Amino acid sequence: QVQVVESGGGLALPGGSLRLSCVVTGFTYSLYAITWYRRAPGKEHELIASISAGGGDLNYAASVKGRFTISREKGENTAYLQMNNLKPEDTAVYYCNLRDYWGQGTQVTVSS
Repeated sequence: QVQVVESGGGLALPGGSLRLSCVVTGFTYSLYAITWYRRAPGKEHELIASISAGGGDLNYAASVKGRFTISREKGENTAYLQMNNLKPEDTAVYYCNLRDYWGQGTQVTVSS
């Protein structure tokens, strides 16, 4: 059974940092790209970062480029999203996606 589980969300101050994790089990994690999305209240899903299967091809939405870093650990079946210099507009539920599989999301709130 495939499971995608995100964690690491929470409350952060503007300018602060959080690190999200995405653990994938029951699937050949290493063969596929990983993508992080987010959904803010009243808005559509936004693709914010992706990383190729090999880890060498990274892509970011303009809204997070230079502040967020996506990475993956092959041996741990885990992907990460390091989020720095957070802004209130980063408040959203963050989801990890691998092919047709999604996690339940983790809430990130940026507020003073």
